[in-house]
Amino acid sequence: MSGRVVHFEIPFDDGDRARSFYKDVFGWQLMEMPEMSYTLVTTGPSGDAGPTEPGFINGGMLSREMSATGGPVVVVDVESIDGALERIAGLGGSTVVGKTPVGEMGFAAYFTDPEGNVVGLWETARPS
Repeated sequence: MSGRVVHFEIPFDDGDRARSFYKDVFGWQLMEMPEMSYTLVTTGPSGDAGPTEPGFINGGMLSREMSATGGPVVVVDVESIDGALERIAGLGGSTVVGKTPVGEMGFAAYFTDPEGNVVGLWETARPS
């Protein structure tokens, strides 16, 4: 389990307004994925496998209705979502959204910590 923060998500009420805001404020590159109702956010130099320079992560934007939290969330990389959710439950956290496939890229899940914060989990799909 890497435990690294590898992604972020920002919910919006008005997608065009939010995309324009973040693009204009920070110069982020945005790629809408209508088939997934999602916008990929690139915050710096990136290649096929993600950021090409240390020190930054990429993220995404989605409608507030589709958001697991209603607010921004960080996403942590884990080797196994199932194992992580089991450990989280044993330490006082709880599952908000269980393991969910994300295309062929991997799996996502969301949990609350004992303080009530919602955090995301990411498990990269293993090659077949």
